[in-house]
Amino acid sequence: MKFLKSFYIHNQFFRYIAVLAAVFILSYWFAILYPIAWLLVFILITLFLLDTYVLYASSNGIFGERELPQKLSNGDNNTLAIKLTCKYPFRTGIVLIDELPVQFQKRDFSHQVYLRKGENYTFDYAIRPVERGEYVFGNLNVYASSPLQIVKRRFTFQRDQMVPVYPSIIQMQQYDFLAVHNKLSEFGLKKIRRIGHTQEFEQIKEYIKGDDIRTINWKATAKKNQLMVNQYQDEKSQPIYSLIDTGRVMKMPFNNLKLLDYAINSALAFSNVTLKRNDKTGLVTFSKNIETFVPAVQKLTHLNTILEKLYNVNTEFTDSDFGLLYAHIKRKINQRSLLLLYTNFEHISALRRQMPYLLAIAKKHVLVVVFFENTELENLISTDAEDLQTIYHKTIAEKFSLEKKLMQKELQQYGIQTILTKPERLTINTINKYLEIKARGLL
Repeated sequence: MKFLKSFYIHNQFFRYIAVLAAVFILSYWFAILYPIAWLLVFILITLFLLDTYVLYASSNGIFGERELPQKLSNGDNNTLAIKLTCKYPFRTGIVLIDELPVQFQKRDFSHQVYLRKGENYTFDYAIRPVERGEYVFGNLNVYASSPLQIVKRRFTFQRDQMVPVYPSIIQMQQYDFLAVHNKLSEFGLKKIRRIGHTQEFEQIKEYIKGDDIRTINWKATAKKNQLMVNQYQDEKSQPIYSLIDTGRVMKMPFNNLKLLDYAINSALAFSNVTLKRNDKTGLVTFSKNIETFVPAVQKLTHLNTILEKLYNVNTEFTDSDFGLLYAHIKRKINQRSLLLLYTNFEHISALRRQMPYLLAIAKKHVLVVVFFENTELENLISTDAEDLQTIYHKTIAEKFSLEKKLMQKELQQYGIQTILTKPERLTINTINKYLEIKARGLL
């Protein structure tokens, strides 16, 4: 039974059969071909048995291994590797078929290569998951054939390997590197000029040329009989919260990734940058209930807690209760904090229904409302109108696009910071806003 499950006929065998059939047909008119045809049948049977023997003489003629990372990154291209080793004493044809997780809906994945005796071969390929959760890889199937190409033997390796797909770890690592090396501007992030001072006093020191004369400490100057100035440092350990709306409005997909997942990926990268800059970071997810609350803490290990919470964010995509969010913030977040609210409004009427709660939150905290441009509408607006129906569609699209800008202006009139962004630019624009608020000393 094990032999039958691994035994396959090579496609080349059917070409041999076709040649034999042609010889037999021609022998109807040319009798001399009839014995030659039977001789070819005998040779083919002999080669068939010989090919079967050489492939099955060794129990481990091919070794294969699939290398998976511990975690896959959602929304990114993740590189996987497959390693093959040929132990057959002849040049072996290999057809590799990897059974990808059902979430990819891909059933035609294959790769072909020829290996010599003792040769090692590594094949890399990329996959892009668009949902968080557990992904199960099936069999790694390796079909080996000899130079005769009559039969094939299947080797099966690493059945049912599971790997979890987490929020975008790759994106987080990119911004982590840039933040540590102060190269955020090289990735499209703005370089913000710091205005004024923060209020965190560090020390009194002697005045040197170039110091701001506004920081002169006259009492210390009188005591020391020389100019002394106050030195300040950046205010640290300020609480920063990511508030993620997991309601119905975040279900809209762009580039196969839901707005909710864009927000989750951004919140992870943003939390990592804030921790690297010595601020506290926390998390709230909500819809009709408060689903997750992680208090702001300034520890690098705290990022693992946020990562696990974001991995488990699930929702039924119901309407979100901003009144409940306001009550929870009032009860749980007592210190003035920077709150980044990831949500989406498609109509200005939807924003105005939630405006009283947003204003109440903004009275005590620095609130940044993050919502999204509809890139599909922008694509429609940029196309040329060729008929009356397209003109109607473009007019409606321009109306919705204008409403987004009106919403942004209305929020800014009430003193609420905003980010109106394309989904793919979300993380960059979020970190920009964070750096701007810190530079301007608004928190």
